[in-house]
Amino acid sequence: MHPYQQFGPEAFWRQGVAERNPLHFEDVYTPRFEISRETRIAAAGSCFAQHIGQQFKRRGYSFLDTEPPPPLLDAAQQHAFGYDLYSARYGNLYTVRQLVQLLKRATGEFVPEDDVWVEDGRLFDPYRPTIEPNGFATTQEFEASRVDHYDAVARILPQADLFVFTFGLTESWMNTADGAVYPTCPGTVHGEFDPGRHQFVNFSWPQIMEDFESFLQVARSINPEMRFLVTVSPVPLTATASGQHVLAASMASKSILRAVCAELYARYDYVDYFPSYELVASHPMRAMFFDPNLRTVAANGVAHVMDTFFRAHGDAGPGDAAVAPEDSTAHPGSADSAMDEDDVVCEEALLEVFGS
Repeated sequence: MHPYQQFGPEAFWRQGVAERNPLHFEDVYTPRFEISRETRIAAAGSCFAQHIGQQFKRRGYSFLDTEPPPPLLDAAQQHAFGYDLYSARYGNLYTVRQLVQLLKRATGEFVPEDDVWVEDGRLFDPYRPTIEPNGFATTQEFEASRVDHYDAVARILPQADLFVFTFGLTESWMNTADGAVYPTCPGTVHGEFDPGRHQFVNFSWPQIMEDFESFLQVARSINPEMRFLVTVSPVPLTATASGQHVLAASMASKSILRAVCAELYARYDYVDYFPSYELVASHPMRAMFFDPNLRTVAANGVAHVMDTFFRAHGDAGPGDAAVAPEDSTAHPGSADSAMDEDDVVCEEALLEVFGS
């Protein structure tokens, strides 16, 4: 007798992958702990994380939103102004360093030197450059929005039972004066690039691990029972500043992030990992869940990922008591109800225009 005689088919490539329909990899994920509709859930991360938050809400889970949209905005306007995407109006957090600094800014522990960008008399937040498409009209309006935002961020951790974070990128841009990181390179969306102040950084495994462990420490000091669900976005880089070919840079980035998630799972029993990346981007999936650009994830790919997740948590599907929009009869996990790619707010995707 030896250990391999006791393993199930999921432990062997031939039985678990090669001889299986890739649409039926249900055993690819075994939840570490229960997530029920009573679990208070907060979420943050890269663009793909928007799909996760939307699916929790569609299915009637208790999804925290401490910075809800004004009632007069329709769904398209809400997304355009950064509402209804995450648990507060912080936009995409592509790196863990952004997440850590967001919490420090909200508590006043960190005040970046680069505080506001002014363009044609309009004011933009360097760390949320797309939440006001036309910028703020006055300093008072800008400051009032930021105060409300920081207050909303500070209310998330005390209320959340589960924090979901989607790792997106290792590449970022940093202010050399104080180490503040931006969601996108200054000058690409708003702001002005200054080679003397703005530096490219490609976070390493130890740096990302240290950042997330510091986040865990802060979160658990506020809420000792909080649990965490981590995943890796399957969306490749739009562009790289690493000097490598974008394909190699994407593989390196995702591999590092996946390795961080593996170590977090191994070290902490209150951290679970869900294989979003594997269900879309691994080679057994044959790229069938990507749009023709081989970058954005198609609606049926999002549905496949989310259905796999919810089935593992006992959310059986159409017969379950899921909550769908009033004007829709589609099952919340179906492609028809998945968040349309045009609705996803993604600064990083805007880099594509500079490659023409």
